[in-house]
Amino acid sequence: MTSKVNVGRPLDARELSDSVIAMFDEDGTVVAWTRAAERLVGHSAADVVGHPFTLVVPFRAQAPTAAAFLELCRAHNGWSGMTAVRHRDGHMFDLGLRISMVRGRDARVQWLVTVSGAGTLPGKAPNGSAGEFLLASAQIGVVVRDLRLVCTWVNDTMESHDGIPGDRRLGRRFTDVLSGAKAEALEAVMRQVLENGTTRVHEYRSWLATGSRRDHSFAASFVCLQGADGKALGVCVISVDVTESRRAYDRFAILGEAGAGLGGSLDVMQTSQELADLAVPLFADYVAVDLEQSVLSGDGPPARVGAVRERLPAFRRAGLASVHQGVPESPWVRGEAVPWPLTSPLTDILRTGKPHLEPILDTATGTWVDQDPVRAQKIHEIGMHSLMVVPIRARRVLLGVALFIRTADPTPFQEADLLLAEALVSRAARSLDDARQYAREHTAALTLQRHLLPHHLSGGTGVETASRYLPADMDNGVGGDWFDVIPLSGARVALVVGDVVGHGLRAAATMGRLRTAVHTLADMDLPPDELLAHLDDTVQRLAEADTDTTDEPPAVVGATCLYSVYDPVTRTCSMARAGHPPPAIIDPQGQVTFPDLPAGVPLGIGMGVAFEAVELELPEGSLLALYTDGLVETRDHDIDVGMHRLGSALAQPGRSLEDLCAGATETTPGQAPSDDATLLLVRTHSLSPAQVASWTLPNDQNAVRRARHVAARQLAEWGLEALGDPTELIVSELVTNAVRHSTGPIVLRLIQHQVLTCEVSDTDLCSPRLRRARTIDENGRGLFLVARLSRRWGSRSVPGGKVVWAEEAFAMG
Repeated sequence: MTSKVNVGRPLDARELSDSVIAMFDEDGTVVAWTRAAERLVGHSAADVVGHPFTLVVPFRAQAPTAAAFLELCRAHNGWSGMTAVRHRDGHMFDLGLRISMVRGRDARVQWLVTVSGAGTLPGKAPNGSAGEFLLASAQIGVVVRDLRLVCTWVNDTMESHDGIPGDRRLGRRFTDVLSGAKAEALEAVMRQVLENGTTRVHEYRSWLATGSRRDHSFAASFVCLQGADGKALGVCVISVDVTESRRAYDRFAILGEAGAGLGGSLDVMQTSQELADLAVPLFADYVAVDLEQSVLSGDGPPARVGAVRERLPAFRRAGLASVHQGVPESPWVRGEAVPWPLTSPLTDILRTGKPHLEPILDTATGTWVDQDPVRAQKIHEIGMHSLMVVPIRARRVLLGVALFIRTADPTPFQEADLLLAEALVSRAARSLDDARQYAREHTAALTLQRHLLPHHLSGGTGVETASRYLPADMDNGVGGDWFDVIPLSGARVALVVGDVVGHGLRAAATMGRLRTAVHTLADMDLPPDELLAHLDDTVQRLAEADTDTTDEPPAVVGATCLYSVYDPVTRTCSMARAGHPPPAIIDPQGQVTFPDLPAGVPLGIGMGVAFEAVELELPEGSLLALYTDGLVETRDHDIDVGMHRLGSALAQPGRSLEDLCAGATETTPGQAPSDDATLLLVRTHSLSPAQVASWTLPNDQNAVRRARHVAARQLAEWGLEALGDPTELIVSELVTNAVRHSTGPIVLRLIQHQVLTCEVSDTDLCSPRLRRARTIDENGRGLFLVARLSRRWGSRSVPGGKVVWAEEAFAMG
């Protein structure tokens, strides 16, 4: 064979993982030593040459005796692994060794001992480098030459490196079997090593006798062997094929440059696609990235490495790349669910967290591929022949798997390819884990917002509503703005809008607490100014409690609120505000006004200023717009400009509330919001006089009988005779209490809307309390009976007295 040999640049000795320690004969006696061995174990050539090799390497863990270990080496044509080595000072240390068989003339055998990935386990990649791993695991070629540079020993691997058979090499110099300047240059290096006792490392290239005629790179180490007297016995040449390591270095360099931007976004789908695109066609023809369901959704528990259940976790395809147009290899497109059978490598990956390598993809009957017909069909159609499945891990969480497949490239995947794939996947895993954490936080934030804001706005027959919420923090979608429509007694409805200082989860959590407080206070039927006063106290207490329990700034640092109550019976709207922008009122003709409503101070300021309420009468079909300042105030314009713009957008009679909402929130297209923005639109309606019946009753013993009579007659007019008996009982108890505890006239009112409301007004200022009467008590059972007969009941203060009310559903039973 014709070889092309080039003596290249001298390589750093660390680029070649193997350096000669010693040679010993068939009996295990050391016959040659090196200076490198002396530096490693402290023994000179005089200490060990002529002595059993077990003086330095006991091999007790590998075989009970030295003879048994030699038999083990003969049976396997050598040995490689970790073993204990004895230093000259007596201490033991672990070292990775490789023992290679070399043959001489007359079928004689000796053994060459080299360091193989010192200090590392066999098969592991030292320091995670693909090049170091290949050098440590590659088959080495060995030639030993005497002082005349005649070949005396050679191993079988050397022929595969330069194409020269062993019988042609033995007994000859290098220049005898390979002529030319390159051979002479190599012999010059050998003489220099013999003269100086040094070690030299060079790189050369050679055309191998293979069908591919692929150029191979080799690293050759030239080492001087010493006898017992310390003088040179010959030179040992160790050759390692570093073609794949060079290729791996090149790929790592490419990945280092191309992968610098991998995972630049917090989008798990984009990061997965970037991973697939980087690997094709660098070292794979087809790549698919499947992510575990919770990584994509940001919800649910992640898959844990080591936890194998009866069913595998759900996966979805997130990244695809192929050398073939249209990615015909994949039966599933991005975003689709990808089934994995229990017999697939995914089960072992989930249990161990280790990658799966099939250099030759086995599709025989009974294999996992054979039991997966969808994949099997694609494998045969496209010609997939080599497979790697690499887990995408973050700590003990399995984020997904990456599949690397070769189709057009006939070379099977090797350990170096797997190492490269693991390095690439590991880089992507960090980005995907960050994206997963972001997705979980984002989902949690949106879930919090959905729970904190009303799911459905219902104001009964008195109003129709529409709303919009636009967070400034578009990534998390949460903030401190809120709105509410709260049904009250007597067909009335409370309309609320508020704004907590700040953005994000902290403001949203505070908003949730205030919204709950408003609901509680609204159930007490307080007028707007009193409700804001109580809410102000609540905000101050929350801020003080936060300050007392943590070193962090208080969660509640201020908020604004507008609270109004609309009564569809009288078409009056009572409202008060705490530092909040005034509402916009648009009459049925499109005339816009912003009522002169006392501004009040923001909640939680603690200035002790009383809030003031204003009552307005609204025409039928009026439009109320409650909003937060983020909708009308921008960095470029003050709030007056924004309020005018909002009014103009809403002054369009005849348009639906949803259309008006959309138009009002799109008045500044293309401009990112600087603050959360909320808009609540309310179109008011009034109850027909036929839906309300009212009577003033004298405060005497006849009041109860008359109340029962007029109530029964009114129910008959409304066609609600089915409610006659419970209503008469409720009316009797409420009027009886009014007669007993008040002195002025009594008013009975029945309202037919979504429910039947019965109200009794009197001049007593004390609100009734429900209590359980004892068996010996003559009184105290009236309100208990009212509570049992009604859907809900309560009382509210009015000027000059109170109103006690009860609601009944139309569908009884």
